[in-house]
Amino acid sequence: MNAIRTTMLLSIGMLGTASLVAYNLGTKPGPLFVMAAAGLACAFAAVFIAREPVAPPPEPPAALPDHQPIHEHPEFAGLFDAMRLPLLLVGQGRVRAANRSARELLGSFIVGADVRTAIRHPAAADRLANPRAGSSGGTIDLVGIGRPGQRWEMRTRALEDGSRLVMLTDQTARDAVEKMRSDFVANASHELRTPLAAILGFVETLSDPDAGNDPALRERFLSVIDKEARRMLRLVEDLLSISRIEARKAELPTETHDLGRLVRDAVAEIAAGGNARAHDIAVEGGETSEGLQVRADPAQMSQLVHNIVGNAMKYGHPGTPVTVRIMPSGPQMVELSVADRGDGIPAEALPRLTERFFRVDSARSRTLGGTGLGLAIVKHVVERHRGRLDIDSVEGQGTTVRVLLPLAAPAM
Repeated sequence: MNAIRTTMLLSIGMLGTASLVAYNLGTKPGPLFVMAAAGLACAFAAVFIAREPVAPPPEPPAALPDHQPIHEHPEFAGLFDAMRLPLLLVGQGRVRAANRSARELLGSFIVGADVRTAIRHPAAADRLANPRAGSSGGTIDLVGIGRPGQRWEMRTRALEDGSRLVMLTDQTARDAVEKMRSDFVANASHELRTPLAAILGFVETLSDPDAGNDPALRERFLSVIDKEARRMLRLVEDLLSISRIEARKAELPTETHDLGRLVRDAVAEIAAGGNARAHDIAVEGGETSEGLQVRADPAQMSQLVHNIVGNAMKYGHPGTPVTVRIMPSGPQMVELSVADRGDGIPAEALPRLTERFFRVDSARSRTLGGTGLGLAIVKHVVERHRGRLDIDSVEGQGTTVRVLLPLAAPAM
C-alpha cells in the first residue's frame, strides 16, 4: 500500500508541476484541465486495482522421498493385481510383492518369502538370488508348478530401485500346438510310407521274371498295388482338403443354399457310387427340411455328408439302417444327424475322434480304407460354417453324429 500511495502522490505532484509550467507559459486552461483529469483518473485506477485480492502462489507439490520402493506406492497394488500375467517383485532375495495371478499359481505364502522357497527351481533360484543390478539374462523354463503338465517361461527385468520384476508366461498351449504339428507330420509320414512300401515291394517282386510271368500272381500283386496307390491318393486328397479348409477357416461362406437339397444330392452321389450298403441309407424329414436355408460352401457340405454317412456305412452292422435326418433345432438353427447301428465307440475315445489320424481300431479302419482324417475334415467344415459338432455313442448300440448349423438370415 505504501508503494501505491507514493505513486499516487508523485502523479499528483507531477501534474501540479506541469500545470504551473503551462500557466507560466501562457497555455490555455482547457487542455490543462484535461491533462490533470486524466492523470488523476490513472492514479485512482491504480489505487482500486491494488485493492483487488491477489491469490497466493501455489505451493509446490510435496516431494516424494528419494528411493521410495515401487511396491509402497499407493496405486501399485491395484495396478499390479490387474495384470493377468503372474508377476512378482523381488528384492534382496525375497518376494516383496506378488499379484493375484502369481498368488493363485504359487500360493499366498510367497509374499515376503525367500525366492528359493517361492519358486523351487535351481536355475530360477540362482537368477533371483543374484544381487547384481540389471542381471536379466534369458528365459528359464519352469516345469512342476501349477497344474500337472504345465510349462512356464520365466523372464526378469531389473528396476531402478534395485528390485527385479519377475514375469511368468504359460507356454502349455504353445507346446500342445507344437506337439500336434510334430505328431501330424509323423503320422502323415507313416500313413504315406505304409502304402508306398507295399507298392515298391510288389513292384520289385513283379520285376522278377519268375514271378512276373505267372498271370495269377501278377494279377493279384497288381490288384494290391492299385489298392495301396488309391489309398495313398485318398490320404493326399484328405490332407489337401484340410489344408484348403484351414486356409479359409475365417471366411464365412456367403452363398445361401437349401440344406435339405445339399444333403439329398450328396446321398444320391453315395448311392450312385455302388456301395453295397447304399440301400440302407434312409433320409428322413424331407418335408420339414424344405426352406431351411444356410450359408454354405456346397463342395465342403457334400464332403461333410460323404464322410459322416461313409463312416456310418463302414462301422454300422450290415443290413441295419443308416438314418439321415434334417430338422429345425430352435428358432435359429438346423440339425443334420446321421445314426448307425453298430458296435459303438468307447466313451474314453469320444473326445479324440476329431483328432487327425486317430482311430479307435487302427487295423479295422485301414482294412476298410479309412485315412483317419474323415472326422477331422468334418470338424473343420463345421467350424468354418460357425456350427457345432456333437458325437454320441453307446457301445453295442451304435453312434449318432449331429451337426448344428445357423440358419441364414432372411433377405430384407
